[in-house]
Amino acid sequence: MSKNPDPITPEVVETHGFSPEEYERVLAALGREPNLVELGIFSVMWSEHCSYKSSRFHLKKLPTEAPWVICGPGENAGVIDIGDNQAAIFKMESHNHPSYIEPYQGAATGVGGILRDVFTMGARPVANLNALRFGSPDHPKMKHLVKGVVAGIGGYGNCVGVPTVGGETNFHPAYDGNILVNAMTVGVADQDKIFYSAATGIGNPIVYVGSKTGRDGIHGATMASADFSDDIEEKRPTVQVGDPFVEKLLIEACLELMATDAIVAIQDMGAAGLTSSSVEMATNGKTGIRLDMNKVPCREDGMTPYEMMLSESQERMLMVLKPGKEAMAAAIFEKWELDFAVIGEVTDTRHMVLEFDGAVVCDIPLGPLASDAPEYERPYISKDEYKAWAGIPSIDKVEASDDLGAELLHMLGTPALASRRWIWEQYDSQVGADTLQKSGGDAAVVRVHGTDKALAMSTDCNPRYCYADPYEGGKQAVAETYRNLSAVGARPLSITNCLNFGNPQRPEIMAQFVGCLEGMGEACIALDFPIVSGNVSLYNESKATGGGSAILPTPAIGGVGLLEDHDVMATIAFKEEGQAIIVLGGFTDNGDVLWNAKADEPDLAAMRADGAIGSIGSHLGQSTWLREVRGKEDGAPPPTDLAMERRVGEFVRDLVQNYRCNTVHDISDGGAAVALAEMCMASGIGAQVHTLGDTLLDMFGEDQSRYVITLSITEREEWEAFEEECEAAGFSADWIGFTGGDKLTWKDDEDTIVVDIPVADLTAANESFFKIWMED
Repeated sequence: MSKNPDPITPEVVETHGFSPEEYERVLAALGREPNLVELGIFSVMWSEHCSYKSSRFHLKKLPTEAPWVICGPGENAGVIDIGDNQAAIFKMESHNHPSYIEPYQGAATGVGGILRDVFTMGARPVANLNALRFGSPDHPKMKHLVKGVVAGIGGYGNCVGVPTVGGETNFHPAYDGNILVNAMTVGVADQDKIFYSAATGIGNPIVYVGSKTGRDGIHGATMASADFSDDIEEKRPTVQVGDPFVEKLLIEACLELMATDAIVAIQDMGAAGLTSSSVEMATNGKTGIRLDMNKVPCREDGMTPYEMMLSESQERMLMVLKPGKEAMAAAIFEKWELDFAVIGEVTDTRHMVLEFDGAVVCDIPLGPLASDAPEYERPYISKDEYKAWAGIPSIDKVEASDDLGAELLHMLGTPALASRRWIWEQYDSQVGADTLQKSGGDAAVVRVHGTDKALAMSTDCNPRYCYADPYEGGKQAVAETYRNLSAVGARPLSITNCLNFGNPQRPEIMAQFVGCLEGMGEACIALDFPIVSGNVSLYNESKATGGGSAILPTPAIGGVGLLEDHDVMATIAFKEEGQAIIVLGGFTDNGDVLWNAKADEPDLAAMRADGAIGSIGSHLGQSTWLREVRGKEDGAPPPTDLAMERRVGEFVRDLVQNYRCNTVHDISDGGAAVALAEMCMASGIGAQVHTLGDTLLDMFGEDQSRYVITLSITEREEWEAFEEECEAAGFSADWIGFTGGDKLTWKDDEDTIVVDIPVADLTAANESFFKIWMED
């Protein structure tokens, strides 16, 4: 080993993020004091972002297997079988802290990183999605953050030529000081051309390809593993700078080389750059690795091994090639005007050895860096203790106002429900010419090029639910993704996730994490919807001026499903006038006395007397109506009956796939009234609705497992047969009205019109927020 010119003082150890106990583990692993290069490598590999040291224990409990799962967690992305020797490869990751510090580049490089995770495995990326969480629009920095993040996502995705087809954007003051930017990519590959990261073959060459290494992003992984303070500007150099045009060249060059038999293993340089990629490849291959740092392509003079190993410069990959394939591979990358360099070899030492200027500057056993890295079972409080800590007030009896229509218009114009058109129109959703459904519906749908198949995809989570009851919130996040895929007619296959939480060293935050994972795991098992990839982002807290404390627990779920025939799918838009509007699922049973506008007027008094009148909604706790209209975040979230969720979802998919129904929308934020308004706005066709229960609950209750569908029913006997079919399947069906006209009209159980709003007014209210905010 060369002499260490930089003394390792306690201050140096602390700035690298080590606790005293962890530094003792470093000393024990090496049997000596580390030099600065080794200390930096341990620092990034043991960071929360890379090691998952606070979450690994609980992540092991999640269900990850199914007959269609080809590769679950542990590789760059998850892989599932979609038939015909094809696979879908997908993952979601966070770029939260970088996006708060520098929103454009933070979001852009988040997109670039997740793209590399997918094409690293041999897939051509076919779709990007995102899940964004911003603070209050009134926060002085928030408009800047929104504009920068949206521009970064669009700027990178549009230039690289992968359509951005879906996602979600939410606002809440809990994100004032720590926004969330989660990016998801879906790709398609042939099953016999999937590439993995295990470096094997002693003596095989290790090659570096892509862009040169710079000083951007150094300590990015460490920065992402700590909460914010007041030194945001000082952390700006830790944010990477991306180039989507180089990424496009890298995709094409890698896929061209993958068409040959040259590659043994491949890994992108993401968080912790050259360090994590080389450590993971050698660890997965149960080998060692030797790198000559003088051969690493650098774009800045005088870069040290410390800087090279910790840099998170973008658009770079590490490969292990078969011997003798170097010249052929080099020619491909030179053709695409990308750097190519043989920088090392696979060894049998189980060590990472780095050489620079003829001296060994690093020699670390791989076990302590990866598989034997610290793992903590952080303490967490019980569910009862958490409930007391959260202090969520119970929901009192809520009386309806005298103008429910005005409340609906108000809700449609709030940041919670306003149209995201201003956002998604900045994304190229059509590049590749395979996008069949984009943002604005329940799920995006992208054709598998050259086939009849399509992939449906969606991202979902309700953080307010997760805060009020982590277990129920975790269940609901998975169930809503399942519901959105089912709503377009796709069979849900698997999910990825991005688990965004605060400081895991706080027992109440760890209780959120454990509770959400417990609910997620139960939902995945009940719905046969395994987790195949994901990311954990902790320490999402801010002490910065103007910021809050911890974010709301936000386990974002990204789901992928399969349509065997892309010509057979549903959308949310009404298709024609005169169709029956029916609510499926939920917890009601109105028997066979539901309102039918083509029959005689129902005898409401008789229905009340025999107990036949029910409500299509019943849960206002944590609802959008309660927050946006009454200014409260009270009550428990609606429970999720997973058996019901599966029964109704399977039934809806069967309706769509058997050409019986092509208009479906799930009921979620805002309840049935918002779902119907969105269906009206998507089509320009109005609806006349008549419910028989509590009108406030019917309109705005957020009961789970429910869909709005339309059917062409002309005879009472048809309805009775359909109702019996639903009852046999184990859930209720409520016929609530008809499509038609140019207004959304709602009558209560006394036949009084409580809502009578032109569709044009619904649209104007829904489009108003971003238009006014961004022009202000």
